[in-house]
Amino acid sequence: LTEEQTKLVRRKLMEHGIKIYAIGVINFENEETGMRKVFDFAKKMGINIIVTEPQYDDFSLIEKMVKEYNIKIAIHNHPTPSKYAHPETAYASFKGLDERIGVCADTGHWMRSGVNPVDALKILEGRIIDFHLKDLNEFGTRDAYDVPFGQGKANVRDILAEMTLQDYHGFLAVEHERKEELDNPSPSVQKGIDYIKSVTYYEGYEQILKWGGESYSKHGWNHYGPGFFELDEKTGVLKSRKGMGLFWYAEKKFGDFILELDFRCSEKVTNSGIFMRVPEILASNDYIYHSFEIQIDDNSKGIHHTGAVYDAKAPRIDAANPTGEWNHFKISFIGDRITVELNDSEITDWKAGPRGKIRDFAEEGYIGLQNHDDRAPVSFRNIYLKELD
Repeated sequence: LTEEQTKLVRRKLMEHGIKIYAIGVINFENEETGMRKVFDFAKKMGINIIVTEPQYDDFSLIEKMVKEYNIKIAIHNHPTPSKYAHPETAYASFKGLDERIGVCADTGHWMRSGVNPVDALKILEGRIIDFHLKDLNEFGTRDAYDVPFGQGKANVRDILAEMTLQDYHGFLAVEHERKEELDNPSPSVQKGIDYIKSVTYYEGYEQILKWGGESYSKHGWNHYGPGFFELDEKTGVLKSRKGMGLFWYAEKKFGDFILELDFRCSEKVTNSGIFMRVPEILASNDYIYHSFEIQIDDNSKGIHHTGAVYDAKAPRIDAANPTGEWNHFKISFIGDRITVELNDSEITDWKAGPRGKIRDFAEEGYIGLQNHDDRAPVSFRNIYLKELD
């Protein structure tokens, strides 16, 4: 493209609110002039990823460009006899290099090469930059063709589960290359999307500790009182420091909802909790009398034990994992009924009302995480909320 053509394309993209996420497959020689031309074009167009299949083994110049331009390189895997048909080859080519060099994973091409996509993804963990999701009618056959997700041999559910475990935040490109569908692949694509929704646990939920594109962020959260939570921006893990305070989600109040999150106690005496329907913007400690706390405290008993509605309703059973392991809470607050599941076991089901320190409660309010003290920190991650009508 000429400079004028490049400007025209950029202007049209902006007019229509379109961003080019990645380009490829673009191959270039292992020499700086030609390689720089590709990186210059990507920079002008605001493109973050260049997909390529280098036929050389020396990636030192590629790494130099990645560092200079801050543009990622994703190695594609066309089927055998392509150089990168097997994940081990790709991994060996960039092992020890800048983490912005990784793969553009294509599940369909792996299947044509006789490679189990889930096994390949595990080998490449941490280096999956772009993703072409396909399901094929056959495994290990070069001529296998695309079918809607869930109707083929790819085991799409397990593929997505593996990408969830790896905390992948990139796009999933849906490709249907079957000749009979080239004019209109939309019906097959829609069937595949419907299947993905049917196997997605958090369908309809909002991740309220948000991923901002390059890292996790506390955006939308405030902290009241002493202490704070530190955030690992790469993993999204919050860890309490000092106390006693409340890290609360300030973007909106919630009435009926389902809240799910993971928590981990560093010591047996770890003390924390999740506050629900805090009625007003926090300006004093008075909120503890007008909102419910789901307790985290394996060292206490009864109405102060993990899973209790603090000072009001004790859990029926102790379902917590051993200290140091992650636990999963599913907390429902619908009308005046509070239900708590811990590690898939229902431990509390209570019709809420004034009791103990709780004088009254609101129909809606804020959600908060408590940092209690500095002797035994608590950690949180994967905070999802589903607002109910």
